[in-house]
Amino acid sequence: MSATMQSSYSPPVAALAWLGRQGTRALAALVFIGLAVPPLGEMLRPYISQSVFVLLCISFTRVDVAALRTYLSRPMLVVGATLWSAVGIPLLFAAGSLITRLDQASPELFLGVMLQSVTSPMNSAPALVALMGLDATLVLITLVTTTALVPFTAPLIASLFFGGVLSMSPLVLGLKLIGLLAGAIVVATVIRRLAGPAAIVRYGQAIDGFTVIVLLVLVSGLMGSVAMSFWADPVGVLLVTLLAFGTAILLLGLTVLVFRKAGHERAWALGFMVSQRNLGLMLAAANGGLPGLTWLYFALSQFPIYLFPQFLKPLFRRERTIPEPRP
Repeated sequence: MSATMQSSYSPPVAALAWLGRQGTRALAALVFIGLAVPPLGEMLRPYISQSVFVLLCISFTRVDVAALRTYLSRPMLVVGATLWSAVGIPLLFAAGSLITRLDQASPELFLGVMLQSVTSPMNSAPALVALMGLDATLVLITLVTTTALVPFTAPLIASLFFGGVLSMSPLVLGLKLIGLLAGAIVVATVIRRLAGPAAIVRYGQAIDGFTVIVLLVLVSGLMGSVAMSFWADPVGVLLVTLLAFGTAILLLGLTVLVFRKAGHERAWALGFMVSQRNLGLMLAAANGGLPGLTWLYFALSQFPIYLFPQFLKPLFRRERTIPEPRP
């Protein structure tokens, strides 16, 4: 973006654009702000569902229709990645949890892990992948297709494996997910018609900055009670934190291995996307009505979600230098 264009911004828009340019650093700072200022989390916690809806609207507003059509003309990789994220991951996690008897040892933790597995990737995944120089278009279309599938796959898998520990029926979960996504698509369509694609591109950095602010609402609302939980049970919180990081690393590593034949860049892009699960979507669908340990697991899972981009960016850049295989 040219300096002339940036100088034409009003001060508030320029401030948002500056925040948007901070990229992965701003995201990493969010979890520490949420952890360090518990009163902010308590104040923002009632607005978690609204923040998730706004993030969905932003994501659908910025969909590049032409790029989506390009990948849809050769859909096999997208279909494979969609089924892996929406069906393969939940089935693997269900099998692993049942084998390790996590469902019996800690039903609330089991619920958190399974809700994490059935949800779609984070709405911000395409933007983060682009910041790392990887294939954002592939991630974007897979995000859209997976998100569209989740209202149907999540209730089905819930009814098979963990419906008994949910505070709502799988059918209600599916209907709420459909409502959230359909509403976001309608709002995004109206915004695109009124603003126009050119304006959305022009103000891209400012939109990124606004996204960071909305993410602050989500992360702070989740992290507000973590400090108190740590002082009450430091060993337990550390163990749940290790589980959160281990789960994210497992998601990343498995996906890179599964899609390694698609090329290093695509495999890493899909691996990063799959490891960034949209826990806020499940929170919004459940209206925040989750057990205490499930909530704590969701909160601590924000650490790998928002720290991975900063930690893995150099690795992704090195991987991108490896030549892609011939088709």
